[in-house]
Amino acid sequence: MMLLCCLLVFSITEYTFAQSIRPLQNDIHVTEKKPVMLSCKYEGSANSLHWYRQYPGSKPEFVLLVMEASTKHVTYADPRIPGMDGKMSMKDKQVDLEISSAEVSDSALYYCALQPTVTGNTSTLYKNLYEVKKQLNLHSFVIASCLLIVD
Repeated sequence: MMLLCCLLVFSITEYTFAQSIRPLQNDIHVTEKKPVMLSCKYEGSANSLHWYRQYPGSKPEFVLLVMEASTKHVTYADPRIPGMDGKMSMKDKQVDLEISSAEVSDSALYYCALQPTVTGNTSTLYKNLYEVKKQLNLHSFVIASCLLIVD
């Protein structure tokens, strides 16, 4: 029994450390009405990659998710945030959030995540995700952040 517990802890630890994600830039300054791309590189396996944004004093809000198995499939927030799109390169192990025309209201802290990071009432945020992957563990995540400032 002790051996089984040790093997289980080792397996979980190995899995956690094998996955990582980091932003290509920590702070991005962009002029209003200009396009901007926020990018994160990841290591290991990532079945789904998520983008969230957080305004000061507010909870993170879901922006979109990209599934690794289908790099062309993007699930957007409902309602979709205008001008935001996601893409992923499995070859480069990179996930991007593209903002076609940055507005001052886009200034926020953005998170890229390997697993969902918002807990609590997830019925709205993960409605589509649960249809795809019902056994999702909301407490297991790897995240990185990037600050976007639009002048």
